[in-house]
Amino acid sequence: MTSHQWGRVDDDGTVYVRTADGERPVGQYPEGTPAEALKFFTERYDALAFEVELLEKRVQSGVMSPDEAAASVRTVRTQVDEANAVGDLAALAARLDALGPVLEEQREARKVERAERSARSRASKERIVEEAERLAEGSDWRNGANRMRELLDEWKALPRIDRSSDDALWRRFSTARTAYTRRRKAHFSEQHEKRDAARTVKERLAAEAEELATSTEWGPTAGRYRDLMRQWKAAGPAPREVDDALWKRFRGAQDAFFGARDAAAAEQDQEFAANAVVKEQLLVEAEALLPALRSEGADLEAAKRAFRDLAERWDAAGKVPRDRMKELEGRIRKVEQEIRGVEEDQWRRSDPEKSARADDMVSKLEAAIAQVEADLESARAAGNERKVKELEDNLASRQMFLETAKRASADFS
Repeated sequence: MTSHQWGRVDDDGTVYVRTADGERPVGQYPEGTPAEALKFFTERYDALAFEVELLEKRVQSGVMSPDEAAASVRTVRTQVDEANAVGDLAALAARLDALGPVLEEQREARKVERAERSARSRASKERIVEEAERLAEGSDWRNGANRMRELLDEWKALPRIDRSSDDALWRRFSTARTAYTRRRKAHFSEQHEKRDAARTVKERLAAEAEELATSTEWGPTAGRYRDLMRQWKAAGPAPREVDDALWKRFRGAQDAFFGARDAAAAEQDQEFAANAVVKEQLLVEAEALLPALRSEGADLEAAKRAFRDLAERWDAAGKVPRDRMKELEGRIRKVEQEIRGVEEDQWRRSDPEKSARADDMVSKLEAAIAQVEADLESARAAGNERKVKELEDNLASRQMFLETAKRASADFS
């Protein structure tokens, strides 16, 4: 008898495999030696083990569906149970059994994935239906038809959800498309009648626009032109043969007015150039305060008084050309910040009771700002665009100083 760890060959040439339930014959190899017989049946085992290993890898990789994989596991398990091979068949069976929980996890994962995919599809279809219903209630005749077709293509690309929900959403979508199409056709059938009415409206608007073209009430007239433009758009198209001509009249009047307004603004900027010169001179005085402040024993209070006087003169100087505002405001702000830095250094070595002066400055600035805001509201109500612009600049400057004063007050609190 020739033995092996998992089997043996009897004297009559019968090959047995050892299992947990005892030995069982797996075949004979009459034409070879016992060693050759064992080798033949162990090679069968090796081939079966390779198949188990290959199945494990395919299951773990998820290339098969859980049901397909389960069927393969059952087939291979039957092969293992009935194998005419010599080897640790119980170990192979255990490896196959261990795939059961893996497949169950994969089933659950796929179930979750299907649920998520269905939820995404439901959400997308609900979004499509809601947008279609909004389109059906609107009057975007030019873009709405294209968008409806796009929504239909999106719907077709989505997977179905449960039948009742899918059918209900489709009915809503189809109803919205039908309603939109019906209203769109009705709209275009009415356009012929509406074009004549639009011509009457646009002739009136063009005439009014031409009357306003020479106005110098820049604010109110600009507002009226905006109203006229809204009315023009709302009027819809006039007959094609007159629509362009009316638009040229209307647009020409607008261009004449706004061109005159821009020229006046440019002239105003030219007037403000003198204010810029004044502010440049004030900046020279303000920046001259800084070298002395950087020396020992600097008189901070004197510098602050001088700067406050400069700030008042700065406000009184008025507006500057728009292209100079950032530059000039930046320079005065830099001076203020440096004075503030010196003040903070001295404050750290001084009596905190100085906060009362900072609070007083805040109160005065707040009162001044409140007055400017009241004047600004009055100017706006009167439609005085020039005064509004001046007061807005004044307010911005004072608010800058207020923020500085508030920071100073906060440092003492």
